[in-house]
Amino acid sequence: MKIAFVINDHATEQVKYSTPTMGYAAYKRGHEVFYIGVGELGYASDGNLTALCKTISDRKFKSQETYFKAVQEQELTKISSEDLDVLFLRNDPSDEIGEREWAQNAAFIFGEIAVRNNVLVVNHPTSLASAVNKMYFQHFPEILRPETIISRDENEIREFFKSQKQKMILKPLKGSGGTNVFRMDKKNEHNLSQTIEAISRDGYVIAQEYLPAATKGDTRLILMNGEPLKVDDAYAVIQRVNAEGDIRSNIHAGGKPDKVKVTDQMLELAEIVRPKLVQDGMFLVGIDIVGDKLMEINVFSPGGLNMMSRAYEKDFAAEVIKSIERKVHYKNLYGDYIDNSRLATL
Repeated sequence: MKIAFVINDHATEQVKYSTPTMGYAAYKRGHEVFYIGVGELGYASDGNLTALCKTISDRKFKSQETYFKAVQEQELTKISSEDLDVLFLRNDPSDEIGEREWAQNAAFIFGEIAVRNNVLVVNHPTSLASAVNKMYFQHFPEILRPETIISRDENEIREFFKSQKQKMILKPLKGSGGTNVFRMDKKNEHNLSQTIEAISRDGYVIAQEYLPAATKGDTRLILMNGEPLKVDDAYAVIQRVNAEGDIRSNIHAGGKPDKVKVTDQMLELAEIVRPKLVQDGMFLVGIDIVGDKLMEINVFSPGGLNMMSRAYEKDFAAEVIKSIERKVHYKNLYGDYIDNSRLATL
């Protein structure tokens, strides 16, 4: 199998990220693995997707670290969709905000070309394009979600603040990693106008019900093909505990990972989101749970597989690659009879 991972940029990709973890798992299983920066995608006159990429072959490595270091040291080489079985879109559009606005939608656009070129593309690019901001979360049943409004009107946000007994979370509609997330209450109400103005400079503001359980952090659960990812009796799940004095539990924002037991309530939340994820061709997704609610659904580059694998001593990345192998097998058997959006979650 020939599988390419689209990342934001080679210079910013880190060995501890989940994409190199899955790439190494695929490499160890004997597959050809390629890494493509989103700015290295292109379109050829013959209608094929083209790309510059980094890859390595015919070498054995003792660890993910030595493997990915060797990959990063390689010169860029050219490939096309004719060279690929799978294109795995793992770039995060929110990382491009304010820096490379043109890069936010590029992977979806070129991913759709790859689909037409008979390449399996996960997650399904058309659905990813519709999920480029947190509004996608509002398409799921209300029972899952904290009470929320999305607006740029300060008066409307202030009214919501009052209705929430002067406790709420403010964050941007676009963004990830805990950037520009604020808890507002009576103590800092005097900063409310300034906070709304700062967030709204870059677009819409999400005002969200504050969940007291958030003081204990949140739980990241990985879903694959709409189901919780599991190896033997272990789930791919981690508790992300807030850094002291910080409302954010994101690992990039200083949150600490810890093992956690999956509860029936978590599984019920996962079951509620499953139908739409399957319908949308969302192969690999991370859901963030606080109490009995979901805070976010990460469909772009859900992380944590490396931490989860270490915590439970299970190779979750290999399980992801095995699932992709089955999809390639189905595609070879059925050809165009199964749409990419359906094949992505089979």
